[in-house]
Amino acid sequence: MNNAAIITAAGAGNRFGELKQFKRLGGQPLYDYSLRIFADSSLFNEIILVVPDDSQKIIEQEVQGKYGSLVKVVVGGINRQDSVKNGIMYSSSKTDVVVIHDGARPFVTKKLIKECILACSSSDGAIIAMQSFDTIKYSRSNIIEKTIDRKNIWMAQTPQAFNREKILEAYDYKESDHLIMTDESTMMEEIGCRIKIIPGSENNFKITTVNDWRRAEMVLQ
Repeated sequence: MNNAAIITAAGAGNRFGELKQFKRLGGQPLYDYSLRIFADSSLFNEIILVVPDDSQKIIEQEVQGKYGSLVKVVVGGINRQDSVKNGIMYSSSKTDVVVIHDGARPFVTKKLIKECILACSSSDGAIIAMQSFDTIKYSRSNIIEKTIDRKNIWMAQTPQAFNREKILEAYDYKESDHLIMTDESTMMEEIGCRIKIIPGSENNFKITTVNDWRRAEMVLQ
């Protein structure tokens, strides 16, 4: 299969307080941790890094020096989904599977990436996820209405891998219905696609807050 990776690094950093994707973790830009792992995996015909408009030129110079023509840098959209779509549209039309990953998850492994891709041979897509070990409560106005069986609850991570044609079909559906989704798998589910779950890793966490950053520093140590 022809595989393309889409690594998102176009966020505004509102919750973190700055553009964390370019902040240096252990002397290395945060986005470069996942970019390096994807590049070293030898699983991809192309890797597309999605960044803010005002960062494109400088990041393009940085990655070309490290990765050559394997990595392309494109500008993101208004929100995450638009940014991912920009990346997918930029990928080759010969691509079979697109693998989407948050640039703020620096500790993804080659094993998780490979398992996600392999699962697409028998499904429309696959996601990395962690099963919940906590008791899950559903509430409105801070009043518990019910307890949800945690055996069937999974917390989605990335990477998420999808058939390229199918996810573009899901984007068309989303745009016609003005749906707001929190990840690409949700769009695929809405059009009836079969999505597999691959058990993830606790270390494959997303850096969203300053406390997450401190946790990442501890992992490196």
